[in-house]
Amino acid sequence: MGEQNVSQLVDEAKTQEFMKSLLDEVQALELMLERGMIESGKRRIGAEQEMFIINRAHKPARRVLDILEAIEDDRFTHEIGLFNMEANLAVRAMTGNALRLMEEEAQEIYRISRESAKEAGCDIVLVGILPTLSKENLGLDSMVPTVRYKALNDALLALRGEDFQFTINGIDQLTVKHGNVMVEACNTSFQVHFQTDPNEFARLYNIAQAVTGPLLATAVNSPIMWGKRLWHESRIAVFEYSIDARSEVHQARGLKPRVHFGDHWINESVVEIFKEDIARFRVILTTETEEDPLGMVARGEAPRLNALRLHNGTVYRWNRACYGVSDGVPHLRIENRVMPSGPTVIDEVANAAFFFGMMNGMAHAYEDIRKHLNFDDVKANFLAAARDGIRAQLNWFEDAHLPARELILGQLLPLAREGLQEAAIDEDDIERYLGVVQERVTMRRTGARWALESLHNMRDRGTLDQRLRCLVSSMVEQQSRGIPVAQWTLADFCEELDWRESYRLVSQFMATDLFTVRPGDIVDFAASLMDWRHVRHVPVEDDDGRLVGLVSHRSLLRLVATGRVGGDHKVTVAEIMNPNPITVTPETSTVDAIRLMREAQLACLPVVENDKLVGLVTEHDLIVVSSHLLERYLAEE
Repeated sequence: MGEQNVSQLVDEAKTQEFMKSLLDEVQALELMLERGMIESGKRRIGAEQEMFIINRAHKPARRVLDILEAIEDDRFTHEIGLFNMEANLAVRAMTGNALRLMEEEAQEIYRISRESAKEAGCDIVLVGILPTLSKENLGLDSMVPTVRYKALNDALLALRGEDFQFTINGIDQLTVKHGNVMVEACNTSFQVHFQTDPNEFARLYNIAQAVTGPLLATAVNSPIMWGKRLWHESRIAVFEYSIDARSEVHQARGLKPRVHFGDHWINESVVEIFKEDIARFRVILTTETEEDPLGMVARGEAPRLNALRLHNGTVYRWNRACYGVSDGVPHLRIENRVMPSGPTVIDEVANAAFFFGMMNGMAHAYEDIRKHLNFDDVKANFLAAARDGIRAQLNWFEDAHLPARELILGQLLPLAREGLQEAAIDEDDIERYLGVVQERVTMRRTGARWALESLHNMRDRGTLDQRLRCLVSSMVEQQSRGIPVAQWTLADFCEELDWRESYRLVSQFMATDLFTVRPGDIVDFAASLMDWRHVRHVPVEDDDGRLVGLVSHRSLLRLVATGRVGGDHKVTVAEIMNPNPITVTPETSTVDAIRLMREAQLACLPVVENDKLVGLVTEHDLIVVSSHLLERYLAEE
């Protein structure tokens, strides 16, 4: 997120002033390009490592500020969530042992992070979306308390005019309605930077777009969110929707979301991207700007272009164009944002090597990628890879349609090898990192497939909350050993974990796959449901999903006892249901639920959120919970 010295635009005069600065800075950049002031002849690479902080229960821990205070290392910083942390790796010339040095520094970052986290009773995990993250973790109390994040949240909500809402369909379906931008904090990545000459920026940016789909297919590591199995790289959909500021009118009109891949090639220079994003996306934040960037360029000075960089930081292309100034020298770079964090440091650096190699290899092999690929096919590759990972079907040259595995092994890994050799990367390092990618692709064992296969392997043992904790526990253990994900064993159900944390709230064990009836249904249907599903209670909801009653086995028995069944009159559910059942919310503590059921002599508690039925807890569920907690208590005695 970068610069924190920002504020939200609050009046028209301030908006106009900032927009004037933004337009002047675009002109200044154009003038710098004309005068040859942007650095050329250098190929540099860098990376940013994002990570999750977890507690002993393998769930998000809001301790980043405490950990950063203990680390005292300028490379580390926070992100938007108190359970996220980021580190910036050194910029290096792309030659020799640059990749090995990147891995060594990333390993150092990982080690320092874990050591500092352990002092706070926490740990670190590298994964695109933390499987144990829940909606309850995404309130504003989990946001890092800075002016920038609050301003961003307020500005995007003001633009949208309502809660963020979206649905993602995968193996399961996830429907989200959330009142702030904290869903963005679900995502962590390993972002890489590739410096380019200004006169080759457009050509290399187009190449970056072309190789992003195959790159993503090999790197997917985010298949689970809020307990739902979604896309192999669910970050792509989640991030797009999490800060989608478009109103219903704008969506209907086809306005692009602020997170996007793009819809066309670029033709001439980096300025095309900045102009398009200024034209399409409203300015939402402001910062201090330089008084006369055009005058600075005329004097041969390099302006920082604060307004342009800030606006660029609020538009999230998956391949982002970046302008920066280092030691007074301006440069351009491409930031690839698609690679998720993890599964291990060596997997991340291998992904980076594959990207850098393809970029360099394709730049030497093809003068203009636009002559070989249709942009619509390139965008389709990106989406297919996000959904299906290494099993995706991808479009390629000569109108070919190939399995990702075949394309990568047969064409792109050899191309990446040639590109790294052309850059004079050490041969041993080329073998090391591209070998990791090759093994992963050959075995079809990405981080996403490991997680999904592990969950399937555990099947129905324990609750979903317990299985997800086992998944993260295994992830942390195998990650810490540093072996590539292709060599990981599947996670198994781990009996030794302390399960008390899995039964803290009703939401962690309530039934959500519910069979319900409507008030106008005949009681015969309710009775049949109880018989078929072996249940003693059936919730009654209206067409909007609001709970309006509860039918119990006892109410059916009373109906039979009164002799009202049979004859021409069809008794409806509305006539026998309890219209005012006692309910709880997903955030109700298990102890409170047990106490409520005992005091009110209830056998069932519907779980309601915003008047909508979301779950059901029965006395049998609480007996199971109590037995697990008792087992743990006796084990500690």
